Amino acid sequence: MDRGRVRSRVPGTAVAGAVALALAAAVVVVAPPGGAHGAYAAQAAEPSPQAGSAAYRPAEGAKAVEGKPTTADAPLLDVGGVYSDTLGPGERLYRLGLDDNSSVYVSAVVQPPRGAKVGYGDGIEVEIITTEGRRCQNNTGRAGFGYDPVPVSAVAVRRLEEDAECQGRGTYFARVTRTAAKDSDQRAWPVELKIQREPGLGTGSAPTFAPGVRPSASPALPGTDPVARTGGTGFNDARALGSGVWRDDLRPGQTRYYRVPVDWGQQLGLSAEIAKAAMTKQYGSASNGLSVALYSPYRALVDSKETSYDGRQAGVTLPKTAPVAYENRFSAAAEVRGARLAGWYYLAVTLGGKVAEFTEDATPVPLTLRVRVSGDPAKAPAYQESLGAAGFGVGADERNAAKAGLTAPEAADAAENLSAMRVVAGAGFGAGALLLLVLGGWILLARRGRGTP
Repeated sequence: MDRGRVRSRVPGTAVAGAVALALAAAVVVVAPPGGAHGAYAAQAAEPSPQAGSAAYRPAEGAKAVEGKPTTADAPLLDVGGVYSDTLGPGERLYRLGLDDNSSVYVSAVVQPPRGAKVGYGDGIEVEIITTEGRRCQNNTGRAGFGYDPVPVSAVAVRRLEEDAECQGRGTYFARVTRTAAKDSDQRAWPVELKIQREPGLGTGSAPTFAPGVRPSASPALPGTDPVARTGGTGFNDARALGSGVWRDDLRPGQTRYYRVPVDWGQQLGLSAEIAKAAMTKQYGSASNGLSVALYSPYRALVDSKETSYDGRQAGVTLPKTAPVAYENRFSAAAEVRGARLAGWYYLAVTLGGKVAEFTEDATPVPLTLRVRVSGDPAKAPAYQESLGAAGFGVGADERNAAKAGLTAPEAADAAENLSAMRVVAGAGFGAGALLLLVLGGWILLARRGRGTP
């Protein structure tokens, strides 16, 4: 037998098998089912364990602080930070260090416990004041509870505006006040504070007037078959939605949160419908049976509506929002001012607690949401800094999250997993290249062996 021929066959067979194995491994590492979007879909297939629970899910990494009754010892809140505190009836103050080239939004989300007694006169107010004790102009935000102890959000704004008050760099204070009637719950409730910064526009590019035309057309909503999407407990785990029809369930006293990406120039139209419920009484009704609230990317109320419910089909349709535009902030109408930034818009849907008096609480009521984002994305304003870094704006990540129905924590996990897969894939390709180099040397030696006596 020719020894050189034997030596050449063995490496050739080994090379072919090794190369096939290396290529198969590389394909498995690099291409998860469905590609990158498949990774997002896998995350969405397993809802967050907190989604739909009664308690508001706080922001991950929120720093605990203790607001003070006076400015003397008020704790510092960094711009861009998220904080947790408790708030009883009365006011608490926090210190801010603001620059002179950005708008700032200070939101407070108060979270009453389930079953707490509240009334229409109860609520929360947030305002920004100077070190001299003067309240900054047109910045106060207020929110009321109605008769249901659900999370509500109020926002104070330091708006960047030429020749206005509170424009200078320096120390300011955020004052958060909770009002409660004597017969309302007097306990301290959790409150989440978030300070968001919107960078200023380039020199000479900032509009100064609100749009002259305010759209008032009713939204044309989709009628396709519904797709199941379980809402979250608050702003931090709100379930992402895009245009379409979505299906969920609500129990009396429960609020579900959802989020929709709306870009510059786009408008958002939506409705919420609840179906017939299993009745325990022949007659019953709740005046605020179904409530719908739309919040801006900085958690300020844009619009809200409610309707009565007596166990039969009911629904609410919000007017189509104004096209998202920078100049909307100068409008006298709150619902237009709220559409000043591109980003995530939040939808909170509540089934009134009084519904439990005439329906079976153990049997959830079917909820249908119809959502339509209309209009082509317009060119973004010329900001001096990245708007995305501030947590605003709409990009590929937001659109992918809406398509897959991800909450913010799920989207973060999906991005982390995708990053890890890329690292492994890179390592796999590196190892494969080294393997091919070694095998190439083996082949060369084999070829040389065929010519050796």
